[in-house]
Amino acid sequence: MPMSLIQPAFRVHIDYDKCHKCGRCVQQCGWSVYTFNGRPFPDDSRCRACHRCVTYCPAHCISIQKNELALRENPNWMPGLRQNIWRQAESGGVMLTGMGNDKPYLSIFDHLVLDACQVTNPSIDPLREPMELRTYLGCKPDRVEVEPNGRGGFRVRPGTGLEKNVRLDTPIMFSPMSYGSVSLNVHKSLAMAAERCGILMNTGEGGLHADLYPYQDNVIVQVASGRFGVNPEYLNRGVAIEIKVGQGAKPGIGGHLPGEKINREVSVTRMIPQGTDAISPAPHHDIYSIEDLKQLIYSLKEASGYKPVGVKIATVHNVAAIASGIVRAGADYVYLDGFKGGTGAAPSIIRDHIGIPIEIAIAAVDTRLRAEGIRNRASIVAAGSIRSSADLAKAIALGADAVAIGSATLMALGCHLCQGCHTGNCSWGLTTQKPELTRRVDPEWGAERLTNLVHAWSHELQEILGALGVNAVESLRGSRERLRAVGLDAQTCEILDVKPAGR
Repeated sequence: MPMSLIQPAFRVHIDYDKCHKCGRCVQQCGWSVYTFNGRPFPDDSRCRACHRCVTYCPAHCISIQKNELALRENPNWMPGLRQNIWRQAESGGVMLTGMGNDKPYLSIFDHLVLDACQVTNPSIDPLREPMELRTYLGCKPDRVEVEPNGRGGFRVRPGTGLEKNVRLDTPIMFSPMSYGSVSLNVHKSLAMAAERCGILMNTGEGGLHADLYPYQDNVIVQVASGRFGVNPEYLNRGVAIEIKVGQGAKPGIGGHLPGEKINREVSVTRMIPQGTDAISPAPHHDIYSIEDLKQLIYSLKEASGYKPVGVKIATVHNVAAIASGIVRAGADYVYLDGFKGGTGAAPSIIRDHIGIPIEIAIAAVDTRLRAEGIRNRASIVAAGSIRSSADLAKAIALGADAVAIGSATLMALGCHLCQGCHTGNCSWGLTTQKPELTRRVDPEWGAERLTNLVHAWSHELQEILGALGVNAVESLRGSRERLRAVGLDAQTCEILDVKPAGR
């Protein structure tokens, strides 16, 4: 076999003086890094730095270090670019990767700060004052009418009919991750946590496993181009339906779940043959215009008793116009997925170079819908690398009603961002269907960790609201005057409609 020019990305170091020679590292590694012959021997070329072995080593004698190669410096030909060329020269294939964009693009959230109140409008103590985080997704009345109640007083009622809305006890949702791309125990963890937190999880395009039927009141079911698992029963299981048009990590292309991940249970849930690749085409072959989308939205509403229907799109340069068309087509919410969003598998060239940041998209869509007088017709859900409660608060201030988190939930379950999701070898049992790996995720344990994460972010959001002198998240929504930019250029500030700090 020809020699590879690619050197291992990481070096596995074992302190054999401390090693118990128990073989735990061999058992825990999903990447087959270790062999055991009296003591463990690592194959550096297989290591993904997932740290499963480091975490479970009873002697704490294993360390993973980056393999620093003394390549000649060249700012135009960074080491990663050279290694990709070597890989493609050997394989002739498209470079695949998992998780989100890892290029050093500017993080706009990190250059936005929130205002605070102190004297004229005093701050609020969130521990002693009620702080309202409840959010409703869906179409809202465009006006209210005041009329006499016949008893000398007045009553207020909506000027237009009330549409069905979806309730979130806190403005956080779990992003769509399909059964097949993640394990069933991950889905169970998400569903159980969603029920406990009063929020929603999204099935992704892989259908809804029967074990999750008891949690259907906290589930959004997704309809993607492949129509995997879609039937009338499925549509009626969730509280809302989401049409997936695009994904932030791979705008303009479809999905591909390798046949190795299609075991018997995944095949039953997705309604496809076992062991066959699940390929979603790039377009919906019944959506080639806004009129087509409108027809699908109302077909799904009629099939489900007029449940709310949302539309998920990737954030691209004309996202505001697309969102306007989606709202006019009758969608109850628009899910904006930024180009730093995670994925189970995508060509790295697509993930890293196509799309626009979620911060820009939120502001552009909110501004466009307000200018057209249709902002009340639909809610905005923002996703694509929401990393903390600070990102959550800033997204809402830019105009989002709620955020969706995916990568953060996997990290809460142990993910170390090794970006090997597409291989199905996840040592933490998250993005795999291998029974010996998936059983590593106990749904009860996973649900507890996810519940803790949501509660922690919610409490922090209440702290932020208190510092801003407001006691309801609705008062922050779209309030871009509460944001200030630090280190952003004038054009970006103009698009965000955010003033620079000091003004």
